[in-house]
Amino acid sequence: MPCLLVLARWLWPLALTPGVKVAVAVALLVASQFHLWSRLSSGSVFDPEMPRGVVILFNWAFGAILLLAAFQIALDLATLATMAVRRGAVTVPDGARFAIAGIAALLAALGVWNAVRVPPVRDVEIAVPGLSPRFDGYRLIQLTDLHISRLFPAAWARAVVARANAADADLIVVTGDFIDGSVAMRRADVAPLRDLRAPDGVFAIPGNHEYFFDYAAWMRHLSGLGIRMLPNAHVVLERGDARLVLAGVTDLSAPGVGQAGPDLDAALSGAPAGAPVLLLDHQPRKARRAAARGVAVQLSGHTHGGMIRGLDRLVAPANDGFVSGRYAVGGMTLYVNNGTALWPGFALRLGVPSELTRITLRAKGGGS
Repeated sequence: MPCLLVLARWLWPLALTPGVKVAVAVALLVASQFHLWSRLSSGSVFDPEMPRGVVILFNWAFGAILLLAAFQIALDLATLATMAVRRGAVTVPDGARFAIAGIAALLAALGVWNAVRVPPVRDVEIAVPGLSPRFDGYRLIQLTDLHISRLFPAAWARAVVARANAADADLIVVTGDFIDGSVAMRRADVAPLRDLRAPDGVFAIPGNHEYFFDYAAWMRHLSGLGIRMLPNAHVVLERGDARLVLAGVTDLSAPGVGQAGPDLDAALSGAPAGAPVLLLDHQPRKARRAAARGVAVQLSGHTHGGMIRGLDRLVAPANDGFVSGRYAVGGMTLYVNNGTALWPGFALRLGVPSELTRITLRAKGGGS
């Protein structure tokens, strides 16, 4: 639909020859069907199995079409408002249409560049009620929404691993959406994850995309890389006689493919009473339930931060209002990570940077 709007309201009024208009229209229509070509390339709309350069080009063109459609709507509204004020017809010059197309193309290019880069480390402090002074200053790296794929291949994953290992954290956690593609397709691309290192280990939960590509096979393969999965399970971290519970739940999409859904009671079964709970939950929308259960901190991803500033308002309702950053939910702190990467089918970031997040836990005081 955005492409049809661009054809009708942007391309058709331009003073171009019919041949040029047809050529441009065909190019726009081809770009607008990016997800169809993805499905034909791999059998899944979530996995474009094309050369990385082609995936980048499609993301740029697809993003430019969406932005141009939005700008054209704004131009049409401005034209209508001017007509109402002047009480007469207004002609929009071709220069204005070319200008909004140029801006859309440049913003789409910037958005793709922001999406595919290896993110810098972002530091966040979280005060944890009941945290022992022995854990004050405890640091963990949160990776999420890696979406390792043709767009985020082995070289990208290797750079992320190097940056995470260099961040000098006590623990590394991955809050889901490791991949897009089957184990056979992604085996070489995920191999660098084997090199993730932290003194207290590497722990993770599945995201919804793991369930799109043979969940059981991926759980076995990720475990084989040395990543300890926590599907409705927990571990106890210790510093002397002080304890911190790290728990994880499965994704809300799991029952749709016959797998066990998130079960916080099962995840916390047998956990030591009185120890603060740090919960890994890919989607943030059940945070209020976790807070009511006494969880101290929940780490989530899934939303990609809304990807484009302002688009977060469209993403918020499906996630109970939680899209990006820190939220106080009852007595619990929820942190929604913007994502280390994002889905390769819409890889644009404008005003919402990707994150490789280093979280420092504090026994008292505020955070930033």
